[in-house]
Amino acid sequence: MTTRTGDVVGWSWSGDRPDGMPPAKLPAPKLTAPKTPDPESSSWSLRRRLALGVAGLGLVAGIALGAGFLAFVAHLARSEQLPLGPSDGIVALTGGAQRIEDAMDLLAGGYGRRLLITGVNERTSRDEIARLNPGQQHLIACCVDLDYRARNTIGNAIEIRRWMRENGFRSVAVVTSNYHMPRTLVELDHALAEGHQVVPHPVVPEGIDPDQWWRHPASARLLASEYAKFLVAWVRTRFETDPEHSRAAVLVSRGHPVKVVAEPLVR
Repeated sequence: MTTRTGDVVGWSWSGDRPDGMPPAKLPAPKLTAPKTPDPESSSWSLRRRLALGVAGLGLVAGIALGAGFLAFVAHLARSEQLPLGPSDGIVALTGGAQRIEDAMDLLAGGYGRRLLITGVNERTSRDEIARLNPGQQHLIACCVDLDYRARNTIGNAIEIRRWMRENGFRSVAVVTSNYHMPRTLVELDHALAEGHQVVPHPVVPEGIDPDQWWRHPASARLLASEYAKFLVAWVRTRFETDPEHSRAAVLVSRGHPVKVVAEPLVR
């Protein structure tokens, strides 16, 4: 039996080529070089991904800041309450006449042995404070100390620490506005040693309603500014060791937080 080549390999040539001639060769497929990525297209894709990442982080940060601001406002005191008990001393941070009045009332009520008014303007004398608080001249003469050195809340905390050390106080009632109290407590918690007790006495100023702040642009700006300062104070106090020797405190204060050439304390 004769076996043809086509029977072995499974195919056979059936063209019109004459017998004995090899089959015509098929054209070889064209080889093309592999495509290389376009540098400009890759760069544009990378920039796009970075832009989307930055936009996403900005959105998350904005939401976090907004939520933090709402929490900050929600925790502000809405009413004034007397301390549950007396402290060794009372301190009032200047910035509103109502703060001084409330601190004088606490002193008259026996909630502290002495009162420190910190951050007093150089043009404000003891007689001026007595004139603004008639009927309490005897307390102002005997039991009130005036600090003219503190420039800001950081300086207030430094001067309060010095005053407490000089008098041997371990506890103090702090009088300031409700929106200023969170930042004040952060600074005092950082400046004072462990074991010192701080009793907040927030003053609710007239004209600033934490429940209707969005209706009053001035209140909104004040609360937003105070919230930003609170965040800066919180972050700064995480890294520095002592506000009295801190470069960050000097940078934030645009100078030293206490006046070194002023009278140390006026009794």
